[in-house]
Amino acid sequence: MKTDKAWRLGMGDMQVLPGPRHRPPLKRPIWIIVMVSLVSVFLVCAYIYPPQSRTSCYVFSSRSCNVISDWLPPAPAREYTDDELASRILVREILSMPPVQSKNAKIAFMFLSTGSLHFEKLWDKFFHGHEERFSVYVHASKEKPVHVSRYFINRDIRSEQVIWGKITMIDAERRLLANALKDPDNQHFVLLSDSCVPLRSFDYVYNYLMYSNISFVDSFVDPGPHGNGRYTEHMLPEIEMKDFRKGAQWFTMTRQHALIVVADSLYYSIFRDYCKVFLFNPYLAYTHCSFVYVCSLSRCNMFVLYFWS
Repeated sequence: MKTDKAWRLGMGDMQVLPGPRHRPPLKRPIWIIVMVSLVSVFLVCAYIYPPQSRTSCYVFSSRSCNVISDWLPPAPAREYTDDELASRILVREILSMPPVQSKNAKIAFMFLSTGSLHFEKLWDKFFHGHEERFSVYVHASKEKPVHVSRYFINRDIRSEQVIWGKITMIDAERRLLANALKDPDNQHFVLLSDSCVPLRSFDYVYNYLMYSNISFVDSFVDPGPHGNGRYTEHMLPEIEMKDFRKGAQWFTMTRQHALIVVADSLYYSIFRDYCKVFLFNPYLAYTHCSFVYVCSLSRCNMFVLYFWS
């Protein structure tokens, strides 16, 4: 009896807990996923197809938006010196002249040598059979050359001493060009050394140069101390750093470009005064300055390129 009573008391003191609630299933945030997808697609399209209007450039960062640069005033053009102005007019007139019409267009092969040519017999075979399509000029700076080919006999021009690394190298090149320009049939001018040899047939070289009608020069930017590091501000304002190049002096030129080189005095004098060899510097002792002019036929402007080897 006591046990039953205790049980009844225990049951009365207990509290009845409520049963579990049945919650409805949560809805997935589909609208958030859709909005994120649309924004992502919009941003990708804006990056691939950048906006072109000024208003859109404030919202999107694009490389094609140059709004700030459009607002800035144009940089003032530098006023040319008297010598620069005269030089540019001369270049413009030379480039605007109609090319000399020749029924017998020839290539002028200009040899820059110290004496006799090492491969004159090989050049004799190269020239054989094409006597009406070439001319030869030899500048021998040290000793009178002994010729073994009939194509080189009596083709020596007045020569002066050439010191490797000095302005006399440029003088010799201009002297060769001036003598070759006296023949109106010479349409292309090739500068060669006494060690050069022909690797192709004469017909191949002739057709390649005549039908290209452009000048071939060696030119590249060398950011090192032995390239563009040799630029000096004494060449300003006529020669700017952005026009400075490195390369070799060997070239082929059209007649118009050869005329520009021979007629120039402005840039020649700058090289003569500031492009020098410093014998106390072992890195510059084997450097010489030479130059050619590369003209933009579309703009009638002259760009000066500087070459070393």
